[in-house]
Amino acid sequence: MANQRPEQTGQPPRISVFWLVAAFALASTIGVIALRTERSSAARMWTFARLHYSMYEPAVEEWNKTGEPKVELSLLGIQAVEQRMLSSFLTRKSGAELMEIERRIASRAFAGPLDGVGFLDLTDRIKAEGLDQKINASSFTPWSTRGRIFGLPHDVHPVMLGYRADMVEAAGIDVSKIETWEDFITVLSPLLYDADGNRRTDRYLLNMWETHMDTIEVLLLQAGGGAVDPDGMPMLDNDANARVMAHIAAWSHGKNRIAADAPYFSASGNRLLLDGFVVASFVPDWMCNVWRNEIPQLGGKVKLMPLPSWDRGGRRTSVWGGSMLGISRDAENHDQLWDFAKHLYLSPELSRELYTKGDIISPVKEFWSDPMYDKPDAYFSGQAPGRMYINLAGDVPPRYSSPFSVLAVERLRTVASRLATYAKAQGDATPESLLPEAKRLLIEAQDEVMEHARRN
Repeated sequence: MANQRPEQTGQPPRISVFWLVAAFALASTIGVIALRTERSSAARMWTFARLHYSMYEPAVEEWNKTGEPKVELSLLGIQAVEQRMLSSFLTRKSGAELMEIERRIASRAFAGPLDGVGFLDLTDRIKAEGLDQKINASSFTPWSTRGRIFGLPHDVHPVMLGYRADMVEAAGIDVSKIETWEDFITVLSPLLYDADGNRRTDRYLLNMWETHMDTIEVLLLQAGGGAVDPDGMPMLDNDANARVMAHIAAWSHGKNRIAADAPYFSASGNRLLLDGFVVASFVPDWMCNVWRNEIPQLGGKVKLMPLPSWDRGGRRTSVWGGSMLGISRDAENHDQLWDFAKHLYLSPELSRELYTKGDIISPVKEFWSDPMYDKPDAYFSGQAPGRMYINLAGDVPPRYSSPFSVLAVERLRTVASRLATYAKAQGDATPESLLPEAKRLLIEAQDEVMEHARRN
């Protein structure tokens, strides 16, 4: 019996556990390979914005019914998008074929020679199809380097001031008299004093502080300054930068202080806005949606007005934020991916949803005649914010991307902090008294960034 085979004993054969496990593993592997093969035909798209993701889902589903390649949409954190993007570009290994990225991230993708940029160069396609004329010109500059365009613009993001109209109008103040920042202070200064003529300590005119780098950049760009020039080289020692930095430090810590810190995107800052601690804040189009959802109690109490200019007849807006859709250079089917990008970003239906759900105006100029932009908004006391932002869109300043952008902005942040400390030590600082120190600090910062640039 010991030497008989199982079939000779009438007993069922005993299969080794090893072979059972091996068979299961093989079947699983085949299944995974089949699944990966099936998915590999789909193009992956990453976005970092939950609002965008929810709006894109129906458009992606519509595309996938008949379009090729099929697209898989994923929502990732902004840091995850940045890390995965850089990893895929550096290793030339598979990432996403389509990436929606924010401006700060984009600058990191433009390091090195043009043929080393990980995004597909879209310049010739954009010009051949006339999109450079159809889309607001300044919307291209954050996604451009050395004269080449690497992303399709998502937005424009003009900036206005959102102000407490209830307080301003109760004081009998006419904001139409405001053209310049000097006018802003003069016209609104009665709000800084109580009924007895004493200077209030619970109210300031502007939500501005040396730690608000985003709003500092808003003012630098408005004045014709910024971190880098059109060639992507640092320009920290620009005269416009010195002028703006001196004013910000004086407004916050000088002899006639008019600015205070009501932190953006925070419960404490929202509370200060409700309390009237600051009269006016910087509001790009998308901030309207933030206020509407996070501070509903301000509804009917606020209005918008163009930014005061630095000089009479000057620019009355600036820009804050921005996104693009880029195509990986290493992806297959560039033509089909380009068709999908246009399907998504140039859709009139999506442009309407972008505004009705996100308060964001489209960069596509032919959509600006849509009546939805003229609809009165009860939150903003009956104004039509969409039309107001569109009226400013053509004057939005250009912004330039560079491998040095992040470092240059950090050095500007340091200058703002050091100049604020200097202003506090003076006690009675004015923009004029702070200007020489602002220039000195900016020259020093420029030298530091240029030294880094020369090493790289």
